[in-house]
Amino acid sequence: QVQLVESGGGLVQPGGSLRLSCAASGSIFGIYNMGWYRQAPGKQRELVAVITRSGSTNYAESVKGRFTISRDSAKNTVFLQMNSLKAEDTAVYYCNVRGRLSPTQGDFDSWGQGTQVTVSS
Repeated sequence: QVQLVESGGGLVQPGGSLRLSCAASGSIFGIYNMGWYRQAPGKQRELVAVITRSGSTNYAESVKGRFTISRDSAKNTVFLQMNSLKAEDTAVYYCNVRGRLSPTQGDFDSWGQGTQVTVSS
């Protein structure tokens, strides 16, 4: 009922930048939180950044000062600007959106398909 389409991943050199986007579509009544998670090979999925409906943000310690999360509420889209990328940022990045389908249908918790970010020289 809710689809997420991610874009913006790729290969970048250490110190470079990438911008991820995630657009949500479907029968969406409202969105609460939008966030980004990542999973590196052999590791558990971890929170990277989250932004609430009011615009409050929270970041993993490892990305503070380098990554910025933002959202375009009119377009149900969340962005992740990643600067000063490091090799340890290499992972599959997943978008997560939590919201309401309708006043009667209840809440949803949807995940994107994942986009690969590789930081390497």
